[in-house]
Amino acid sequence: METDAYTRYVILLNMNEGKAFTEDLIQAHVAHLRELDQAGKLVLCGPFLDYKGGMVIVKTETREEAEEIAKRDPFVASGTESYELRTWELSCEENHHLLGPS
Repeated sequence: METDAYTRYVILLNMNEGKAFTEDLIQAHVAHLRELDQAGKLVLCGPFLDYKGGMVIVKTETREEAEEIAKRDPFVASGTESYELRTWELSCEENHHLLGPS
C-alpha cells in the first residue's frame, strides 16, 4: 500500500534491559541515520531526555519500507533496542485537519 503525502512513520526505540551502547554501535547508528537523511527519508530523530530510548521519524513509500528501516537500525539489529512502528498522519490545512468552522 502506497503512503500518501501526509503520512509519516514513527519508529519508537526502547532500550532493552541489560543492554548498553558501545562507541562502535553509536557510530553505526549515526551512519544509518545519515544514510536515511541523504536518501531524503529522515524527517526527525533524537533521543528522549526522560526515557531510555529515542524516536526516528521517516517518510517512505510504504509501511513495509519503514519496517525494514527500523530492522536495519544497528541499535535494533544488535538487540540493544527494540522498536514500535507507528503510522502518523500529519495535520495541516491542506488535508483539512486544521480548517476552522465554515
